[in-house]
Amino acid sequence: MNIQSLLKQAQKMQKELEVIEKELETREYAATVNQGDVNVVCNGAMQIQSLTIKEELIQEGDKEKIQDLVTTAVNAVLRKAVSDKNEVMKKATGGVKLPGGF
Repeated sequence: MNIQSLLKQAQKMQKELEVIEKELETREYAATVNQGDVNVVCNGAMQIQSLTIKEELIQEGDKEKIQDLVTTAVNAVLRKAVSDKNEVMKKATGGVKLPGGF
């Protein structure tokens, strides 16, 4: 196998990974904490799409509890998104770690 062939394969893989990355960005992930008191949805680009807090929780007025639940929910949804991305990329690359954020 010559260097030209390797370069072509690398370029092909890079393009395929870019397509996968774009598809991942459109996925949605959700996390719910404390029996539905707080719900968070993010996309594969790690952007929070929505955050809902039950009215009853707000009316309780426990600011620290709300902050803790929101933090927990956001961290949970981001972990889901990152885990899914890592799994998809691992399958796409055959487990080979690639530079440049892929």
